[in-house]
Amino acid sequence: MPDKKTPAGNRFRAAEKARRERPRPDKDWRNSPSPTKPASEGDGAKPARAPRTGSANPANAEGVRLQKVLAQAGIASRRASEELIDEGRVEVDGKVVREQGRRVDPETAVVKVDGERIVITQDLVHLALNKPKGMHSTMSDDLGRPCVGDLVAERVAAGQRLFHVGRLDADTEGLLMLTNDGDLAHRLMHPSYEVPKTYLATVDAPIPRDLGKRLRAGVQLEDGIVKVDSFGVVDVWEGEALVKLVLHEGRKHVVRRLLEEVGHPVRKLVRTDIGPLKLGEQRPGSIRVLNRGEVASLYAAVDL
Repeated sequence: MPDKKTPAGNRFRAAEKARRERPRPDKDWRNSPSPTKPASEGDGAKPARAPRTGSANPANAEGVRLQKVLAQAGIASRRASEELIDEGRVEVDGKVVREQGRRVDPETAVVKVDGERIVITQDLVHLALNKPKGMHSTMSDDLGRPCVGDLVAERVAAGQRLFHVGRLDADTEGLLMLTNDGDLAHRLMHPSYEVPKTYLATVDAPIPRDLGKRLRAGVQLEDGIVKVDSFGVVDVWEGEALVKLVLHEGRKHVVRRLLEEVGHPVRKLVRTDIGPLKLGEQRPGSIRVLNRGEVASLYAAVDL
């Protein structure tokens, strides 16, 4: 330290006095804004990062990420779903999506993978029933007769509102579809979409060789002309024949009335197909959940 009596000591004392008398900063200086100094070019200073206020694309701020939707639908893992998106194999509402992180509304979006629609709404139900003979195609029956609703009573009690696609009279067996997708049910039933239904009928033999031609040309019934899309004889045995009819008509008892009109009343009738959906080896009275491919084919059949 310099000697207090020397000129250097006098300067030192003056500097110390000035330092002590300098105003002290407020104790909350860490929370107060500091003056900014403009950064000169090349001084290494970095501009302050702007605060993040959300997604750069407001349209993507809501909904569920597409890869998560695909994974939840059982298409693939999230990583594999991202690869599907990168490869351009995923469509949303008719447009190919390649961007990762795209968000969609599972309630409204139409998502397809390789051109095949997938079900992404968790509460949609698609069932196939092999309706047995003697059961009515209603969800309830005031007379207490057995009906389709008896077979899905637990689902209905749990809050599922199911529609049966088309009807089968009590004496007709076979494929009946149940769903809570009203739009799909409506289109499958509406004649304008021309969804074919396939039936196997046991009738009296012999079968005239020109019967198929007559049925394809059209037969006049009391409520108009009915034409089949195709007709063929499957088997013949003593006094009876098994015939196959495909038609997209939905009128009441149309197959029975049609065959009776041409002189071959039905002894037994089974519906085996509704569009691309097949009954297969499903036993009478059983219900099964449709697989992803079956559901996709039904939506494609009615342009959904």
